[in-house]
Amino acid sequence: MMDLKYTLDFLSDLAKNNNKAWMDENKKRYQQAKDQVIELVDQIILGISVFAPEFTGIEAKKTLFRINRDIRFSKNKNPYKTNFGASIAIGGRNEGKPGFYLHIMPGNSFVGGGVYQPSADMLSKVRQEIDYTGQELVSIIEDATFEKIYGEPYGEDRLKTAPKGYPKDHEFIHLLQLKHYVFMRKVSDKALTNQGFVGRAIKDMEILYPFNQFLNRAMD
Repeated sequence: MMDLKYTLDFLSDLAKNNNKAWMDENKKRYQQAKDQVIELVDQIILGISVFAPEFTGIEAKKTLFRINRDIRFSKNKNPYKTNFGASIAIGGRNEGKPGFYLHIMPGNSFVGGGVYQPSADMLSKVRQEIDYTGQELVSIIEDATFEKIYGEPYGEDRLKTAPKGYPKDHEFIHLLQLKHYVFMRKVSDKALTNQGFVGRAIKDMEILYPFNQFLNRAMD
C-alpha cells in the first residue's frame, strides 16, 4: 500500500504556497504525489473492471484532471488546484458520460460518481427517463445500503420549481429538479491513508454502478 500521507502533505504545503516559484522548486514532490494517485486509480480501475468489464483498459493517467487552474475568468488567481481529481468514465474524463470520481484533498476527500454538469440535451434525456421509469431510480438510490453510504444526491443549484414541461406535483419532482446527477461519500484523511481504502472505494463504486447504468440508459 502506497503512503498517501505523502500526497496529502504535498497538497497541504501547496495550499500554503500556491505560486509558480514554489511549484517549480517542488516539481519532484508533485510528480511523486501524482504518480501515487495514478497508481491508486490504476488499482481502482482494476477492481471496477471485475463488475463493470467496459472499464477494462482505461488508463489511470488519462482520468486525472490537470492541477493547473483556469484563472482567466476567476477572481481567485491562485495558479494551482489544491486537490487531485480523477474521473473514471468511458471515452475519457471530458466526455460527459456517467462514471466514477475520486477527489483527494486534505480534509475534503470523497469518492462518488454519476454525471456532473450534463449538457442540456443529456439533462433532458435523464429527466425524461425519470418521468417514464422514476420508480426504478428510486429503488436504486433508496436501497438501504446505497442510502447508508451516499445519502442524498448532490443538490447544488437545483431548480426551485418544476423543469419546463413537467407538473409541479410530479411524483419524482425532487429528482427532476436536479441539475447534476451525482452522489458522493466523504473520506477522512485517516480512512484515505488506511490500507483498506482501495477495497472500500471499489466496493462503494460497485454499489453506485446501478445508478450509473440508469443514467447511461437514459443518455443513449
